[in-house]
Amino acid sequence: MLHLIDPGLEAETLLRLRGYQAEVDAAGTYAEQVEAGKDLYDRYSDDVAFRAVRSRLAIMCSGARRCGYCEDSVGDEIEHIRPKDLYPERTFVWENYLLACGQCNRGKSSRFSVIVCGGLMDITRRRNAPVLRPPEGPPALIIPREEDPVAFLDLEIVDTFMFLPREDLQGIDEERAQYTIEVLRLNRDVLLEARHEAYRSYRARLFEYRGLRDNGASETDLGILKEGITTSMHPTVWREMQRQHDIIDELRVLFVDVPEALTW
Repeated sequence: MLHLIDPGLEAETLLRLRGYQAEVDAAGTYAEQVEAGKDLYDRYSDDVAFRAVRSRLAIMCSGARRCGYCEDSVGDEIEHIRPKDLYPERTFVWENYLLACGQCNRGKSSRFSVIVCGGLMDITRRRNAPVLRPPEGPPALIIPREEDPVAFLDLEIVDTFMFLPREDLQGIDEERAQYTIEVLRLNRDVLLEARHEAYRSYRARLFEYRGLRDNGASETDLGILKEGITTSMHPTVWREMQRQHDIIDELRVLFVDVPEALTW
């Protein structure tokens, strides 16, 4: 999971979203706003504004519209990072969206925790619980639109291909890292297998690049191969290959031969 760069949204679409949000905000009590948010999102989520939203969110994705969380499956659902069931005031806020796959979106659903008094507080609303405004606090979830997950998560690329909290983390940052891994189920078996395959693919492409370069391939052909590497799925695997190249023998040798790849 990497930091997602906001490509921006057209002024006309932002204006439409603000109009939809104003309808939610005017609904009355907090509980009424929650219901209005759900109803209005169902009504507007397929209109022209959301076609534009999806298009801009796709630019934010890695590779061919990969999920912003797991980087594996197609990001075909608009995810409310801060759940609209808890934060109706963010139902139509551009900065609260990313494209996620069904597994990540449904797995996270409306689960959410915030940091209160130096600890994590689960504010997920249980079924049939009173619809009350949650306590205020920064999110526990590491949000890739707002911060760089690499500052919190290490990807083990020698054996397990599991995400783990970075070893230098302490206290609440370590708790946030572990919470994010668990809520998004970033270490489910299929993702471990996919990351391992991505590692082998990146390594093979780098070998191919080296061979073509050393045999006098054109800059155009090398550029195509480079683009294939930098737009592939599981870009965190590539980032970790770059970061850990000096401690993994087969990568050390390869990146010594192709040092330019350290900046891709």
